[in-house]
Amino acid sequence: MDQLELLQGTLDLLILKAVSLGPLHGYGVLLRLQQISGQTLTVQQGSLYPALYRLEHQGLLATEWGESENNRRAKYYQLTTAGRTRLEVETEKWNRMAGIMGAILKTEAEPA
Repeated sequence: MDQLELLQGTLDLLILKAVSLGPLHGYGVLLRLQQISGQTLTVQQGSLYPALYRLEHQGLLATEWGESENNRRAKYYQLTTAGRTRLEVETEKWNRMAGIMGAILKTEAEPA
């Protein structure tokens, strides 16, 4: 299946969702998103790490240093209470917008 590029403004929501499933280091977030998208979503590391930094500084992610699977020091991210709230709000908005877009795109021209 073809890989898809992220839509503008969706990366933060996807990161919050991935981290909501359990604490992850940066590269782990990237792998989790690929896994849950069935390998169809491409997230560039150059976009991922600035987004993680931004979410941390907005108080939506908390960090803790730990050891990765290959015994390297890694920063692990987890949702804060504010992050969980933002995930719920943004998920609701996304679902509403997807419904609206679906309805618009199904609309057919009236017969002449």
